[in-house]
Amino acid sequence: MKNGTLTNHGGHARLCNAYNECLQIARSHYENFPVASRFVPGKFRYPIAVIYAFARTADDFADEGNLDPVTRLQKLDDYRDRLLRLDTDHGGENPIFIALDDVITKHDLPLTLFLDLLTAFSMDVNKQRYSEFPEILDYCRYSANPVGHLLLHLYDKATEQNLKYSDEICTALQLINFLQDIQQDLRESNRIYLPQDEMSHYEISEQDILDQGNKETMKQLIDHQLVRIMDMLQKGMPLGRVLPGRIGFELRMTIAGATCIVEKLMRNTDPYARPRLAKLDWLRMAWQSLRKSD
Repeated sequence: MKNGTLTNHGGHARLCNAYNECLQIARSHYENFPVASRFVPGKFRYPIAVIYAFARTADDFADEGNLDPVTRLQKLDDYRDRLLRLDTDHGGENPIFIALDDVITKHDLPLTLFLDLLTAFSMDVNKQRYSEFPEILDYCRYSANPVGHLLLHLYDKATEQNLKYSDEICTALQLINFLQDIQQDLRESNRIYLPQDEMSHYEISEQDILDQGNKETMKQLIDHQLVRIMDMLQKGMPLGRVLPGRIGFELRMTIAGATCIVEKLMRNTDPYARPRLAKLDWLRMAWQSLRKSD
């Protein structure tokens, strides 16, 4: 590795170039993603960058640009076909899939987890409303939980119990993102990731969300979601103590940050305001994360 890129060793220029392109994709997006963290051990950074490049580009098919739904689904189907052909063409000429084939082979990653992510992105194209909370949980099973499973497989820590802990954390993180982007999701993508039956119970309309109206009952609706999210974080918290070294510290920081955001959302008098982490919050999170026994 030189200047943060892989160099050609033993004539594997094609593979090195593929890995480097995936790393560039990861670095070019502003995301709170482990590939950008200094705490992730170096040996995992390139595999994580490859997983990210796959997920990011596929997600863009579902969300970015002015493509019609049919074209979006066709692009996702093409990614699905490429995944299923890895055994025979080893990625063809596509750098993301060249690197992905290598990562899946070296780390024995389940192909089904990548297919699950594509299912979630297809759902984003086809589904804009969720009648009940279990439907949102089902979406998270495809959109969020596979990422945690992939990382645990990558770290060789994918025990049955660890996977359960991971599902709680990943679903909670996804739900937090939904709550922070409620108005943006509706305005830009015509999507609402709040249960329709609960919106009706609290008498919240889509127009209320667009107008930032009905704040008192909207606050009650958000608080109802936050109680569930906090329970998930508590259930998944032991994983941060189980994972060793820097990957454990990374996860404890993630959980501490998520907990801090939930607490800020609970204290918000304006349910439409997006909380920000301050320097003091980061210091407290780091202190909590260093104390592994807590």
